[in-house]
Amino acid sequence: MTTKVFGEPVRRREDARLITGKGRYLDDIGSTATLAAAFVRSPHAHARILDIDVTGALDVEGLVAIYTYEDLTGPLAEPLPVLIPHPQLTAPRTGFPLANGEVNHVGEPVVMVVATDRYLAEDAAERILVTYEELPPVVGVDAAREARHAVHAEIPDNVAARHHQETGDVEPALAAAKNTLSFTQYIERSACMPMEGKGVHARWDAADSSLRVYTSTQASTSVRAAIAAKLELSLDKVEVIAPDVGGGFGVKIVHPWPEELLVPMAAIALQAEVKWAEDRREHFVSSAHERQQRQEITVGYDDEGRITALDVHIWHDNGAYTPYGIIVPIVTATQLVGPYVIPVYRVIVESVFTNTVIVTPYRGAGRPQGCFAMERTMDRIADALGLDRAVVRERNLIQPDQFPYDHHLTFQDGRPVIYDSGDYPGLMAKLKKLVGWEEAEQLRADAGARGRMLGVGMALYVEGTGPGPYEGGHVQVLGSGKVLVSTGLTSQGQGHETAFAQIVATELGVPIEDIEVTTGDTRRFGYAVGTFASRAAVMSGNAIALAARGVRAKALRIAADVLEVDPGDLEIDEGVVQVKGTPGASIPLRTVAVLSNPLRYAFDEAARQATQFAGPADDTRPPVAEGDAPGLEHVDYYSPVRSTFASGAHAAIVEIDPATWEIDVVKYAVVHDCGNIVNPMIVEGQVQGGVAQGVGGALYERMAYDSAGQLQNASFMDFLMPYSSEIPDVVIDHQETPSPLNPLGLKGAGEAGVIPGTAAIASAIEDAVGRRITAMPISPTQLYDLMRDQDTERTAAAARRAGTGAMA
Repeated sequence: MTTKVFGEPVRRREDARLITGKGRYLDDIGSTATLAAAFVRSPHAHARILDIDVTGALDVEGLVAIYTYEDLTGPLAEPLPVLIPHPQLTAPRTGFPLANGEVNHVGEPVVMVVATDRYLAEDAAERILVTYEELPPVVGVDAAREARHAVHAEIPDNVAARHHQETGDVEPALAAAKNTLSFTQYIERSACMPMEGKGVHARWDAADSSLRVYTSTQASTSVRAAIAAKLELSLDKVEVIAPDVGGGFGVKIVHPWPEELLVPMAAIALQAEVKWAEDRREHFVSSAHERQQRQEITVGYDDEGRITALDVHIWHDNGAYTPYGIIVPIVTATQLVGPYVIPVYRVIVESVFTNTVIVTPYRGAGRPQGCFAMERTMDRIADALGLDRAVVRERNLIQPDQFPYDHHLTFQDGRPVIYDSGDYPGLMAKLKKLVGWEEAEQLRADAGARGRMLGVGMALYVEGTGPGPYEGGHVQVLGSGKVLVSTGLTSQGQGHETAFAQIVATELGVPIEDIEVTTGDTRRFGYAVGTFASRAAVMSGNAIALAARGVRAKALRIAADVLEVDPGDLEIDEGVVQVKGTPGASIPLRTVAVLSNPLRYAFDEAARQATQFAGPADDTRPPVAEGDAPGLEHVDYYSPVRSTFASGAHAAIVEIDPATWEIDVVKYAVVHDCGNIVNPMIVEGQVQGGVAQGVGGALYERMAYDSAGQLQNASFMDFLMPYSSEIPDVVIDHQETPSPLNPLGLKGAGEAGVIPGTAAIASAIEDAVGRRITAMPISPTQLYDLMRDQDTERTAAAARRAGTGAMA
């Protein structure tokens, strides 16, 4: 056979369309007759709504409608759902589509205006007067802990959830440890910045009472279900389609956003097409944020650096509401332990309310925070014992012969945290070689001669990927030879069109050029979960593979009848079913597709001839056998027993200018393991993009709230993101330990690049300057202040290098 594209670096098929301006994003949808929505959003972090006066807006020419909470009825007037409940989420709170008497963060929607265009809608919105009574705001995790004021009056301690997991008995294990240390560190609040923000376009068809909604989402089938439930529509009358989505990164996994209900509501009420597209200011103040945690860590260890007990108390800022439950802090808690043997472990997470934008998954979804806790602990142990940081990690690693490895922890759904496969010492060995770990002192000396400070840092991680409960795939071969592939899971730039086509091309033996992939369209596939948690390849990839195998089995059975051979003697190559070793005895797959339908003969000459060749029909059997169906197609689902675990090791080399304290990441090395690789080019692209976000999270991207809950940097003039010039050259090496849990042996790769970035860069900065780095991201100004503070603890690494010129 010649057809094989699984594992090959096939160029992304979607790129030509996207980079030549032929993409179709949310804001490209609609006509000149489409009405536009705009929102009045709260200017206060915490306030009661006393009055809404819309009279000033009524004179705006082009105004069509104004909606407040009082206009909402039925389920739409109820709070938005808690998407992932948990028994330890004892005080969940969600907002309403439009504020009901109280606002709890700046940017919360209060009024929706619909007009003939967006400009007029915003003009009308500016004329609406909302009278507020301001209430004391709670901003930041420390203020929430102090609980001098409450975000929600009925929750005086501001605690939404207390999550506790423990393996072993921590107190006696710490008491018996030869060495212990304790410290506190912070991860600050950040957020993703997709090219296109959220947006919704809705069209109501009164003739058959059906609704079509386009939305920039990561979960089209879930949005469909939410719209049907909240607007009291029959599910079969609602279609939801994700067009090209200019980046998701987690912010678009929330379902439904208020606008995904309100825009369809207006379309139905007004019998018109209505659209809303988020502007950048709205994205800053009304979309989801992530990351912020206070981490209190105590670790016990022996004189060799092996951990004997780990105790972690995390305070997690979940913002004003908990629509996504406590999945982010739970992921932090369960995946903090990383690739290490931690015999005794306790984690307590207190997830607290603040008067700030909600916190939901952002690429990494709690894993970067967990990695920061574990890897900075490793650095602390190394410094305390005067050991190489790599050596301490190596002494704690889970070994290849210990898989599957059970940490005796449980995920959100109660399933155990069991690592399926991996080779963590192998990752470490490759990383040290890739970054030049043993040559660090020479690099440091060279940098010192140039008047710069150089540091090297590393961080390892383990990532749970491909969580269930399921995804599905549909594969259909047409009489033209074209192969249609669909899955309900959505795409946001990951290369699904290419990777899924590669899987089908390999499984079915057809040219990849003949395959057409559709994702995120409920018209084509009605049941799906969504794109998040590095699950697309594992979940939809395996589902599509199973569907392709179903098609292949049926094709071989039909062709075997025609060719009068056993199906086991046949193969499919380049779209032709042929007898193995006998190329002349063959039939095109497209002809087999026609033969699969009893109504075929008048329309396809090849099928007619093939049927004649096969002899007269068996009149003792019906044309369509029991349990069979016309057509060469198959639908299948993949539902995993538990998550697969990808892993990796990152290292960063930084140079710092002591005149400006500018931090330059000059080299970045990545070794990752995502099991069998469908397309190494796509995986490397995912890693590159993740590293860029990791650099941003370590050095630039901070949501800066003041004490009144006002976001101080809600624009690209003030919110820093790395340009391409700030992203280092990334050297990448692969390691493949296939997962035994799924047919293709896959693990996820989507978040691999971002998880260890903050920890690795913090380690490198600390190595360069000899001062404890206890909060990230860090700016040149903050580093300058840190270096001026004579009371700041110097690290053991700095002490060992005293007099070498590495210190300022």
